[in-house]
Amino acid sequence: MSDNLPYRPCVGVALVNREGRVFVGHRKRRRDGERLDTHAWQMPQGGVDDGEAPLEAAKRELWEETNVRSVELIAELPEWQSYDLPEEARGRWAGRYRGQTQKWFLFRFLGTDSEIDVHHPAGGQHGAEFEDWRWERFEQLPELVIPFKRPVYETVAAAFAPLARSVPSPRSRGEG
Repeated sequence: MSDNLPYRPCVGVALVNREGRVFVGHRKRRRDGERLDTHAWQMPQGGVDDGEAPLEAAKRELWEETNVRSVELIAELPEWQSYDLPEEARGRWAGRYRGQTQKWFLFRFLGTDSEIDVHHPAGGQHGAEFEDWRWERFEQLPELVIPFKRPVYETVAAAFAPLARSVPSPRSRGEG
């Protein structure tokens, strides 16, 4: 029975820009070319490798999915967030995992939008996870994701939105 299976340990990343908006990526089409539904947006996430600390996994996954490295840590959700995958979504994890449990991190993006490259992330070392991306308001997140992830996104948005307020752009030298 799938309820007896463990959860796959993962991390999730809420990346916010200076305006307090959060990065969302639109998942790529399936291999057969079928377009994913309108709830195909999500924040970067991925598995924790054996022996890897969750914070390091979060930074690695962010780089592998978005090409972003210019970040500073703002916060970490203390509790792991879990969700069950529906049978039709288990794919390669069928019989091994019932779903995922995620440690979520909030990072401030310190770079410019030109650093973000969802088509050739991690210097082209990894296949693209996303076909498009945008900056979004936290309160919109739960409506953009696939329904089985919604409770996790509601928790993440409620916890991180107050911490993601906009910050002034750094002034260049000589201004004053």
